[in-house]
Amino acid sequence: MSLFVRLLRAQFVFGVILTSYLWHLFLRKVFGRLRTDEEDGRERLVMPEWLKRQRKRVDDKNARRMLRGMLRLRGVYIKLGQVLSIMGGFLPRAYTRELESLQDAVPPRPFGEIRTALKRELGAEPQDIFAEFDPEPIAAASLGQVHAARLEDGRKVAVKVLYPRIRDVVRTDMKVVRLAMKVYRFFVPVQNIEQVHAALVDLLQRETDYLHEAECMRRVGANFASQDDIVVPEVIDAHTTADVLTMTFMDGIKISRIEELEAAGISRHAVAARLVQVFYEQIFVHRFFHADPHPGNFLVQPGPDADHPRLVILDFGAISDVSQQMVDGMIDVLRGFFEQNDELVLRGIETIGFVAPGGDRELLDKTVKIYFQKLLQVEDRTVGAISRARTEELEALMDPEVERRQLRDLMRSVRYPEGWFYVERASVLLFWLAGTIDPELDTLQVGFPYVLPLLAQRTAALAAS
Repeated sequence: MSLFVRLLRAQFVFGVILTSYLWHLFLRKVFGRLRTDEEDGRERLVMPEWLKRQRKRVDDKNARRMLRGMLRLRGVYIKLGQVLSIMGGFLPRAYTRELESLQDAVPPRPFGEIRTALKRELGAEPQDIFAEFDPEPIAAASLGQVHAARLEDGRKVAVKVLYPRIRDVVRTDMKVVRLAMKVYRFFVPVQNIEQVHAALVDLLQRETDYLHEAECMRRVGANFASQDDIVVPEVIDAHTTADVLTMTFMDGIKISRIEELEAAGISRHAVAARLVQVFYEQIFVHRFFHADPHPGNFLVQPGPDADHPRLVILDFGAISDVSQQMVDGMIDVLRGFFEQNDELVLRGIETIGFVAPGGDRELLDKTVKIYFQKLLQVEDRTVGAISRARTEELEALMDPEVERRQLRDLMRSVRYPEGWFYVERASVLLFWLAGTIDPELDTLQVGFPYVLPLLAQRTAALAAS
């Protein structure tokens, strides 16, 4: 498929979905009625039952359209679909339900393409470079796939190969994503939302440079070198280029295979808790974190006992630094939750960079305080409790409780902070993954107290140097 045809197909899928929603919006304008709630005096748009049923049909049909389009186009769209299936809280449930299928497996490319890429990058056929090379991939992703091989010295390795021409495909795909972001901003006028597109472009550039990934792998390995229960592969430099990454092969159980973990005598609670602790340590102490913590990027190995497993970390293309300012803001937010101090939460939100210049600060403060008080009233804030909550309970929790005419003013008061995309993406993916392993895990209680002594040690070391 030529890049031009690919661009047209992507724009067609996006255009059909957008048109169907614009038509539904027109019907809402015609048949919907604004009514004032007698209890709180707030205006609400009331739609007839037939229009509500039609909206559900529109969501279901468009979700299937999006899934078919992503599977046909592959590449960046597979990756976007995987992220949206977990992070797409702003999307109707129909979308996340359909896109969940993209998490399980991505169809691999023919070995002929991989062999050509290896010969171009390493200068010879795979069988002339490796003592053994398995043509069947052990993993396939949106940008590349991984094959098992064996070096001449007998070591088993994993060879990650970037798909041919994928960088050109990424550039083409991001043009459509940029258009989609502009349309989304029309409906939800969050300030600086363009940062999301810029961050996506930056992320994909990193993930298509395996020399960068190799350097990140070394750095993460060094950060956890003193912790025996954290395992990171080693780079094989002689067989690594910008398009090919060769590393030591890692055995283990995929972290999301709960039955296999339990059969191996490994505590699922211990796995989930250690996963969260490692994430907090990367964010707050190392300031260098894995921004793509999906299930395929973690393996578990048995440790000395059930409560002390070993965690294997894989795939280091999506690694990011986090600024001191953002760390300070997040610490204030977390402390505010622990101390039940809404002023501290507000200060943290502002420090991170969420408050837009010239926005309605009073309205934003009021909304944050209302939401904060709602959270404090929830007795069980574990992932499992949230997943079991009824739809109306979740809607009540997320309701900003502002008048309809104030909603756009509220959105204009919010700014999307630079660098937040990576933190948000990693947090949502990580806490979702931890929640699937142990739904009763309190990620805040497990992670934040663990990291406090490490923060104190870091602060003392910096002061002494």
